Order: sequence, then structure tokens, then C-alpha cells
Amino acid sequence: MNDWSSFLPNIETFVYTALAFIIPLVIFKINQKFHKYGDPPWKKEEKGENEQNGK
Repeated sequence: MNDWSSFLPNIETFVYTALAFIIPLVIFKINQKFHKYGDPPWKKEEKGENEQNGK
């Protein structure tokens, strides 16, 4: 059992790795919400056209 624990990183590394993934993901999701509710109508139309054209 002691041999396996020497190959694993400490708990700090796991926590920091999780934070490095979670923090940008949360910021991305918040940014999507802001765009969904805050973009002007002409911007929403342009986005809809791009999605229909496959862009």
C-alpha cells in the first residue's frame, strides 16, 4: 500500500487541478448567460443565422 501512495500526487495537487478546470468552466457558463440575456436583438439574429448556416 505504501508503494502506491508514493506514485500519487498529494491532495493539494488534486484540489488545484479541479479548481483549474471548474473556475474557467463556471466563468464560461456565466458569460453564456450574459450573452443570452444581454445581447441586443440584432446580435441575436446574426447568431441565429450563423447557427443555421453551420458556422
